[in-house]
Amino acid sequence: MRGFDQELREQLLEALPKHGITVHAGISPEKIEALENETRRVSLSNGEKIETDCVFFATGRKPNVDGLGLDAVGVKTEKGAIVVDAQSTSSVPNIYAIGDVTDRINLTPVAIGEGHTLAERLFSKHPPRDWSYETTPKAVFFSETLASVGLTEEEAARQADLEVFTASFRPLRQTLIGRDRKAFMKLVVERESQKVVGAHMMGEAAAELMQGVAIAVTGGLTKRDFDRTIGIHPTTAEEFVTMRSPTRQVSKTA
Repeated sequence: MRGFDQELREQLLEALPKHGITVHAGISPEKIEALENETRRVSLSNGEKIETDCVFFATGRKPNVDGLGLDAVGVKTEKGAIVVDAQSTSSVPNIYAIGDVTDRINLTPVAIGEGHTLAERLFSKHPPRDWSYETTPKAVFFSETLASVGLTEEEAARQADLEVFTASFRPLRQTLIGRDRKAFMKLVVERESQKVVGAHMMGEAAAELMQGVAIAVTGGLTKRDFDRTIGIHPTTAEEFVTMRSPTRQVSKTA
C-alpha cells in the first residue's frame, strides 16, 4: 500500500481480519517446500510454518524495455525506466516515451493522457490539453476498496500547516443488511488557504465516489466549497460535505 495515506492504510489493516485475512507484520518467508497433493509449506522468519494450497508472490514490477536496443541509440534509462522530461522526450530528441516504461504513474488512464498530450503537441495545430497529473486519482479494488486523490497527510504536512477532517462510521446500507463493515473518509486541508489538497476513503464504492471528488480537488476547491454543497441523504458520499469540525490540526514538518 505504499503511496497511500498512512491513516488509510491503518484503517485497511484493522479491517482485514473481518475478511478472514491474517497479517504477519514484519515477517518474511524464508523457504517454500512442495508437499504431497500440491500442498505448499511456507517457513517464516519467526519459525512459524504454514501449509497451504497456493502461494502468490506480489513483489512488484519493472518496465519491460529489454530488447528495444535503447543503449544502441543512446536513450538514457534509470533503474530500468526510460528517462523523459515533462514533454515525454527522452535523451534522444526525436524519441519519446509514455506509459509504464517511464515508471512515473503506472496507470492506464495516465498512459492514455500522456499519449493524447504527446500527439497533440506533435501533430495538432492547437495547444495540447492541460492534464492534471498531480491530482491523478487512484484506487485499490478489494473487499474494502481504497481510493485517493491529491496529497497524503504526510506529503501535505511537508508543505503547509493543515486541518485534517476524518469520519469513520457504519454506512446505513451496511446496517440494514446486517454487515459489520465501516467506511472511513478523510479530507486534508491547507489551514491558511482552506484549499482541499487531498481526499482519501476506504469503503464500498470508494473508487466511484473518489472520481467526483477528484474533480473538486483538481479544480482547487476549498473546504468552504465542500461545506456549502448540499448532501444526498442517505448516502455515504454526503459525509464529504458534512464534516464540519477538524479532527486535528497539523503543523508543517521540517
